[in-house]
Amino acid sequence: MPFHRASWVAAVTALVIIGAGACATTAGLLVTPLHHEFGWPHGAISAAASVNLVLYGLTAPFGVAAMDRFGMRRVVAAALLLIASGAALTTLMAAPWQFVLGWGVLVGTGCGALATTFAALVADRWFAARRGLVAGVLTAATVFGQFALLPVFSLLVDVDWRAATGALVAVSLLVAPLAWAVLRDRPADVGLLPYGATRPEPPAASPSVARAVRAVPLRSGAFWLIAGTFAICGASTNGIMWTHFTPAAHDHGMPTGVASSLLAVIGVVNVLGTVGSGWLTDRLDPRLLLTGCYALRGISLALLPGLFGPSAHPGMLAFVVVFGLLDVATVPPTIALCRELYGSDGPIAFGWISVAHQLGAGTLALLGGLTRDLTGTYTLLWPAAATLCLAAAALATRIPHPAEPPARATCAPSPIGR
Repeated sequence: MPFHRASWVAAVTALVIIGAGACATTAGLLVTPLHHEFGWPHGAISAAASVNLVLYGLTAPFGVAAMDRFGMRRVVAAALLLIASGAALTTLMAAPWQFVLGWGVLVGTGCGALATTFAALVADRWFAARRGLVAGVLTAATVFGQFALLPVFSLLVDVDWRAATGALVAVSLLVAPLAWAVLRDRPADVGLLPYGATRPEPPAASPSVARAVRAVPLRSGAFWLIAGTFAICGASTNGIMWTHFTPAAHDHGMPTGVASSLLAVIGVVNVLGTVGSGWLTDRLDPRLLLTGCYALRGISLALLPGLFGPSAHPGMLAFVVVFGLLDVATVPPTIALCRELYGSDGPIAFGWISVAHQLGAGTLALLGGLTRDLTGTYTLLWPAAATLCLAAAALATRIPHPAEPPARATCAPSPIGR
């Protein structure tokens, strides 16, 4: 795209999201070392991951409101400092409740303020054209953060798990000043139009905390359908894959470093899948994209139990590529549906739908740990997740179209740039 201040804002937003995203998959690396060092059961360790995932979702809609009330860069910087504080506290813990407090509450709340709702807000405010593509790129940044650094964190965990959490502290503290320097709330703050806009757009109603609550479309059947699919999305990704894939692979004799490298491959492929999904979202019915993504994800998870082994054989590599293409590809069409159905309230609606995503993730993260404690294996999780994904594919076909689709605005690259 032609140079525009929006490009810088999007780039720094991506870096912030990468820094926050690095926390998501680190919990899966900590399960085994914490179990060995402290003797804590898998369920107790998973409880911290569950609280983290749930608060990640619950914070998201209020994070959007806070950004409007206090300013985007203030909230982003504060969230990064909260993540750094929580990660630092985990290095001093000696009991499971302290892990829940540091990793679950502090890190979860900080990451929630920088969730995909933050990406949706930046795309909505700074871009009038190519919003789907930008949403896809920023969503891919989340996944890139979750996985690109994973092999590095895995090596640190092999030395000392405290070194890995310390690295998260360093990443958060390095990104915070950059966010403060570059981020601005709206293009008008620096005398610009949104990228692709030909005239100023009327300001949207302020997403205050009260509005964040009032704007929840609880009486909308479409809202519950989208929320249901996104809850299953969280359950089948953050809930079991990012929390339990590494220990499950370790149970089958696979070294932790190899398992984390497989997750890193998923993250790299995720970038292609999510950006491609954003590109397709600008051109196809997002309902069709969701149906295809969930159906194929379900099939891949159903095949996973037969692929575990001590090495990364071709079948497992094929799985990680396919799963990577499908994993976060559900986010751009979900954001598009929120914008299509709820207009200016779309980012808030997506924030609450993200709550469902994280509730699903937290539930499966906890159940996964309890299942491992009770049965001695994770085997039951994968077919259960596959069945849920096929149900999500069916739900996606039921999402209605708006009665009166909003007229498309004529957009061209803005002649105003900086």
